[in-house]
Amino acid sequence: MDRPILITGAGKRIGLALARHFLAQEQSVIISYRTRYPAVDELEQAGATCLFADFSTNQGIEQFALNVTQHCKGLRAILHNASAWLAESPHSSPAQTLAEMLQIHVNTPYLLNHLLEPLLRGGGHSGADIIHFTDYVVERGSDKHIAYAASKAALDNMTRSFARKLAPEIKVNAIAPAMIMFNEHDDIEYRKEALNKSLMKIVPGEQEIVGLVTYLLNSSYVTGRTHCVDGGRPLR
Repeated sequence: MDRPILITGAGKRIGLALARHFLAQEQSVIISYRTRYPAVDELEQAGATCLFADFSTNQGIEQFALNVTQHCKGLRAILHNASAWLAESPHSSPAQTLAEMLQIHVNTPYLLNHLLEPLLRGGGHSGADIIHFTDYVVERGSDKHIAYAASKAALDNMTRSFARKLAPEIKVNAIAPAMIMFNEHDDIEYRKEALNKSLMKIVPGEQEIVGLVTYLLNSSYVTGRTHCVDGGRPLR
């Protein structure tokens, strides 16, 4: 039975790199997108199933889960990569900022894990995986992105709860990255400052995450853990 890997928010950056990697390995892939970036067309042409998703409402989440069930009879993994990065601002309501962060980082993976659990089962011991993408700020906190950090912390905690619930058939882990890749608009001063925040003094690129995801999928024993990919930033 074909069991695709589901990647949410795979239209750019890490999600896109993961989708390209698995397609190159001839692994079936389903992705979600809200904005149809040019890369979504590329993935579709390469064989990925690309499904529109509006995770801003629970109804949208439920509709997406229904669409997934109509495209496959089983899933090898769910990689919860969809994310948003909102800062507190005097121009927006703190309540709205918090609601939006909780919706994308907590409600979405929580509901999808429950709704798609039947598709993950059936592969035997450690036969399926869920991976939550959290953030380095879960441990450190953030004075400018308080709601974001809090929502990612909730997702981090949810990793352990789902690991307890779904073992031993489904492994559940989290990846907490920091400065994996720059944005095109990041200037030289910002890049120097960012590099100085880690012990390793590099921006490793998407393959650092691809390699870790591959390891977790191949493991038959690792579950309920958060895997930090931060270049030793907490030791600075």
